[in-house]
Order: sequence, then structure tokens, then C-alpha cells
Amino acid sequence: MIPIAVTIAGSDSGGGAGIQADLKTFSALGVYGASVIAALTAQNTKGVTGIHDVPPEFVTAQLDAVYSDLKVRATKIGMLSRPATIEAVAAGLKKHHARNVVLDPVMVAASGDRLLVPEAVETIKRVLFPLADIITPNLAEAAALLDQPIAKHENEMAAQGEALLALGAKAVLVKGGHAATKHAVDVLIEPSGIRRFTAERVDTPHTHGTGCTLSSAITAGLAKGLALHDALAAAKSYITGALKAGVNLGVGTGRGPVHHFHQLWAKVGMS
Repeated sequence: MIPIAVTIAGSDSGGGAGIQADLKTFSALGVYGASVIAALTAQNTKGVTGIHDVPPEFVTAQLDAVYSDLKVRATKIGMLSRPATIEAVAAGLKKHHARNVVLDPVMVAASGDRLLVPEAVETIKRVLFPLADIITPNLAEAAALLDQPIAKHENEMAAQGEALLALGAKAVLVKGGHAATKHAVDVLIEPSGIRRFTAERVDTPHTHGTGCTLSSAITAGLAKGLALHDALAAAKSYITGALKAGVNLGVGTGRGPVHHFHQLWAKVGMS
């Protein structure tokens, strides 16, 4: 039986991030993907021009429909733009005893457009952190969650991860993809210690959906029964390949998407 994962996030009309990126990643990695759409965005490779929030009661209806029927092994949470939506998601996760919860606290799109109202940040920390098995903020998101300056080196990344861990999450992956370093280093902070995940830095403008894709790749690994460290290592390798292959897509005129199906297409002789 195929493993099942669900993504609870916003839709990206341009197809490169959000729900669309998550479902592509699940499929590329051999996982059946279901979805709960929390918001619609008018978005392309150049930016976000509009956000339409799904009513919280309909988010709840989607959650009930998915979890009452499908044997969900892992859950990824992405863009949730308003406190009422966040509260509805938290209630649904508790009701359905969701496991392997990966929280990607999406605040700003790759284009720089803000994706949630300021008061939503405190709600995410209060109601979702305690339900998450791992949270995956990038440098800017970790700083915003703590109201601190952006970490400049790995020691500061680790310190911010420990501060986030103290807020209730079971593990924190502070992503260093935006750092000006030779290698792309992510730092995992757990109660048992700290671990580095490193890969070559890919110099490319095709980075739309990178954060969504990494977190959904981690979710896919957990859905397949991988231990957390193994799921992180596999996801890191996958996103590196997706970044390298993004140049082959030629999608849009702005910040292009990563190539979610790079492994499959290579096998069948496509770009």
C-alpha cells in the first residue's frame, strides 16, 4: 500500500510553491499526496499579487474529509495566513491524532512578498509548535519568530534553534540556504544535540518553492517510515538535485521553480 501524506498550505497559481510544489514532491518521491487548501494566492515567478483566505470552517471540513478516510502517515503544514485558520488546523490535528507533523513556518515568498498577517506569528508559536515533530524555518523566518537579527553563522543558527525548541517543538531545522557561505548548511537542533546537514551550494536563480519542496520531501521520507535524520538527509539530496535541474525547465520570466521531477525525467530521457 502506498504511503500517504497530506499538505495543509496555500495554493500557488504559478505551480512552483505551496500546495502544488508539495504534491509534486510527494509524487516524485513515491508518496500519495492529499491536500487541505488554507488559502489561494494569485502568484507567479515574479511575485504574489493577491491572497484569498479559505474560511476556517471549510479548512476544518477538508481536514475531516481527508483524515477520516485516508491513512495519513505524515503531515506537512505550510502557509497559514490568519490566526483563525491556524486555530482550525491545530484543532483538526488534535482531533485526528496526526503524526509525523512537519511545520514549515512560511512567512515571506521567495519574491519578498509577505504571506501572513503579523498577529498570526504568535498563534503559530502558541498552538502549532507543540504539535510539530519538526519545524523548518529559514534564516529570516527563525529570526522573525524570535524577533531577533538574522543569524550570521552556524553558532547563531544553533542558538536560535535552541530558543525555538524551548517554545515547544520537538526538533528544529534552521535552514541556511540564504547564507553567504560556500556550502548550504542546515542545522538540526534536538533535545539530544545538534547535527549539521551540508550540501554544495547551487548558484541558480531558479529557487521558487525551495523551502516548500524541502519540507515536503522531509514529510515524504517520514511517510515512508524513514527515521528523522534519514528523512532529512534524503530531502537535502533531493532539493540539491531539484535546484541544479531547475535551469532545464525555463518556466516564467522571474524566479523560476525548482525541478521536482528531475530524477524521473532523467530516467526517461527528458531534461
